[in-house]
Amino acid sequence: MPLSKYRYPGIFMEEVASGAKSIQAVGTSTGAFIGQAPDASAHLNQAFPINNWSQFIKEFVPADGGVSTPLSHAVAGFYQNGGQRCYIVNIPAGDAIAGMDRPQRTGLKLLQEIDEISILACPGYSDAASYEAMLSYAENSGNCVAILDPPLNVPDIDLLKVVGTASAPTKPAKKDPDSPGGTAVSPAPPTGLRPRVSANGSGTLYFPSIVVADALSAKGDLVEVPPSGHIAGIWARTDGERGCHKAPANMSVRGALNLTYRVTNEEQAELNSSGINVIRFFSRDGTLVWGARTLAEEASEWRYLNVRRLINMIKESIRRSTRWVVFEPNAVPTWKSIRFQVEQFLQLVWRDGALVGASPEEAFFVKCDAETNPPEVVDAGQLVVLIGVAPVKPAEFIIFRIGQHAGGATSETL
Repeated sequence: MPLSKYRYPGIFMEEVASGAKSIQAVGTSTGAFIGQAPDASAHLNQAFPINNWSQFIKEFVPADGGVSTPLSHAVAGFYQNGGQRCYIVNIPAGDAIAGMDRPQRTGLKLLQEIDEISILACPGYSDAASYEAMLSYAENSGNCVAILDPPLNVPDIDLLKVVGTASAPTKPAKKDPDSPGGTAVSPAPPTGLRPRVSANGSGTLYFPSIVVADALSAKGDLVEVPPSGHIAGIWARTDGERGCHKAPANMSVRGALNLTYRVTNEEQAELNSSGINVIRFFSRDGTLVWGARTLAEEASEWRYLNVRRLINMIKESIRRSTRWVVFEPNAVPTWKSIRFQVEQFLQLVWRDGALVGASPEEAFFVKCDAETNPPEVVDAGQLVVLIGVAPVKPAEFIIFRIGQHAGGATSETL
């Protein structure tokens, strides 16, 4: 307390804060879904939060039951696979998901107001423009990863290894002189169906689509649906059971009754190298997610999905819990306090098994001192904290080397 507070002799009793502050890990399982709801007018162009499937039916399905859409299929799959909370953005049919800022926010722009969203899906949008909008949003958000859907019908899986492009219509469609009435000629087949590379690994793509029972059909009609909603639920389920540092793979896809395509081992080898996660059917285990990569380059440090999501969680947790530092004196006491706060948080992350190392010193480091904050940095009003972590990576390839010797068989596990 400043000495000027005491103006007369006497005994003064004061409560002193301990000064200890802690960083709380943020949630990583809140999703956002953009598309057309069965009730086309329900909460139009709003980011509406829901917490269960019953609430979705109440808010976004007409009283007569309506007709299912890719959005409703995705939300049903999200909750069926363990999802807890998500935001629904119902946009008019034909509108681009990228949205606009003016005269009011629409589409993806609505999500900029919400900082708890960490999973993004736009079920059924598999064109190049939608891919770009989703990847750009996720990359710029700093705490969100997008789940992209493949087209329902992929004529050749080799197309998934080539980046797709978009073309602006510049000429009227050609007429086919040999067809009755001069029917327009079908456009040329796509040259590629893959999204572009995501430099920081903020996007994923899963293939193939799945067959499910229509949640809004009284007869339980079977339909082919994009997998993003079910995958988002699996991410949320993995986060709750193990934590975001666990790769959300080798997990059962609840509600999946079949696949639109059965990928072979050889085909997956090619798709895996392109960062495409495959959903496989195994005769004994059923339908499983059999990949956990991002759309980053194969040699990138962000190629594993759990690494990207873990770093997102660490960044967002530190950001939210250290706002108290803003406008504090940029000096040694503040440096020590923030360093201690971050170290305690990372130690908890390490104890949860999210970081590699036999000790905290091997798993992470935090540096905030005169070296990271020289006079010119302090004069610029900046306080720099240097943090390094060693995230766990998934055991993607399990190799058993088996040989024989005179005494019998031996084995070696790598």
